[in-house]
Amino acid sequence: MSKFRVCFCFWMRFRQTKAETPEEVRELFEMYSENGAMGAEQLKRFLVEVQGEEEGATTREEAQSIMDSVLGDTRYPNRLTKDGVRCFGLDSFFRYLFGEANPPISPSLGVHHDMTAPLSHYFIYTSHNTYLTGNQLNSDCSDGPIIEALKRGVRVIELDMWPNVTNDNVDIYHGRTLTPPVELIKCLRSIREHAFSVSPYPVIITLEDHLTPDLQAKVAEMVTETFGDMLFYPKSDGMEEFPSPEELKMRIILSTKPPKEYHESKITTDKGSGLDNEDKNDRDGSEHIHDEEDHDDDPTSNQNTAPEYKHLITIHAGKPKGGLHEALRVDPHIVRRLSLSEQELVKASESHSMELVRFIKKNMVRVYPRGTRFSSSNYSPLIGWMHGAQMVALNMQGFGRSLWLMHGKFRANGGCGYVKKPDFLLKEDENGHVFDPKAKLPVKKTLKVKIYMGDGWILEFRKTHFDKCSPPDFYTIVEIDGVPADTISQKTEIIEDNWIPVWNAEFTFPLTVPELALLRIEVCDYDPLEMDGFGGQTCLPVPELRTGVRAVPLCNHKGEEYKSVKLLMHFEFV
Repeated sequence: MSKFRVCFCFWMRFRQTKAETPEEVRELFEMYSENGAMGAEQLKRFLVEVQGEEEGATTREEAQSIMDSVLGDTRYPNRLTKDGVRCFGLDSFFRYLFGEANPPISPSLGVHHDMTAPLSHYFIYTSHNTYLTGNQLNSDCSDGPIIEALKRGVRVIELDMWPNVTNDNVDIYHGRTLTPPVELIKCLRSIREHAFSVSPYPVIITLEDHLTPDLQAKVAEMVTETFGDMLFYPKSDGMEEFPSPEELKMRIILSTKPPKEYHESKITTDKGSGLDNEDKNDRDGSEHIHDEEDHDDDPTSNQNTAPEYKHLITIHAGKPKGGLHEALRVDPHIVRRLSLSEQELVKASESHSMELVRFIKKNMVRVYPRGTRFSSSNYSPLIGWMHGAQMVALNMQGFGRSLWLMHGKFRANGGCGYVKKPDFLLKEDENGHVFDPKAKLPVKKTLKVKIYMGDGWILEFRKTHFDKCSPPDFYTIVEIDGVPADTISQKTEIIEDNWIPVWNAEFTFPLTVPELALLRIEVCDYDPLEMDGFGGQTCLPVPELRTGVRAVPLCNHKGEEYKSVKLLMHFEFV
């Protein structure tokens, strides 16, 4: 029998085209130019009338400076002049709009929120098990992830303290797992070195404490020697109000609760089988490996804490017995921190929503992932934020939608790690009612979003990254994340076989609580046979969006900005 060899041939379609100026941009240029040239005065008018810049704050000199920065790029020679001064043509105007000098959030804003309110009035950039390099079961413990978190602007670092194998020193690792430990002192030194590399506002170290009193005393010594004058601690045991981020600039503070491990035997003797199911699961590991914030079963447990260690705790944590109603009781004379697992938060939001908001007005709530998230996955931070929770702790080891929302949230206020909560989460109305995230509210403002086009993928990805035989088939997801009434996801059409997709797609988002809204954008490559490919993402705080035509840089899975990939978009509030 004869054998035949069959050859399949494919055409490789990788055409590269130059980004063409969208029609609306051409119309804007014609409107604000004369005889094909746009001078500084005309650019100033454009900035005020289209881009929403304040007229008094935008000068002709600033407009000329923008022009000079764009026209100074030697890769794009421009000989257009007006009255002897170089000016924009259509191409250079388009380059400006689609360039680094035109981002969706103003870099000049910096820290602009009031930073003199108590710590409880802020959302705080919070990490969970910060020392882990990967999963929750057997990844290495290291100071590396702590350094990375601080460089990203994270302000709350979590350390799980356990006795070392010889019980004479303190290690950091995830309890009852195979995670190799790192020494506490190494973590403390790295925090000291990098704490204020991107933000001067306070770093809070939440300590999960499993130590004997003698090791607690050793921790107190290490902390005071390592941080010195950087360490802040109160003069008395309790505070009626937390200090402000401004007061605590360049300071490090500790937050923890008394250890449970070494007084459980006393509790069992005094209370019989008084431990709840969560505590029992903690001991035998039947449900999860280790859930960090257990109940303070014995109010006298403070007696077992080394006094020099207890003295250093600024934010006292605990979960009193008696159910949610008791846990959310507001003491007018003392502030504290309550920790809730993601499941407990959901239950509290369903059954005690108003009590939760009222408690968080003065006190702090920290939310942490459930113990079964072994892969370091995350929960949605939105429920916590819409109730005002200050410390919504996420695993920083991976990537995904939850972390992207976190990145977007803390782009606000200059990326300093503290975002002032809106007034309605801090005050009661004239009838004594607090904010209800589930209430049906009238639309406060409407955000109109238009996506013109995208560019830059050909410079960042291999030609065969998305498809071995042709250019990518891009579409864009545009999503509002906030209170339930505002949360919605929409997407553009698919543009086939094009590295520079042009969508010209418009979306309208009515917002009842714009103060809590995030705009999430993700570009995907359509694949009819497999999971759609990833082409970049970003998340932006709606309250800080600049109106007008803006260049929106996209980021990779980890939240790191691409050098070239961006979208040209238009934002408008009505």
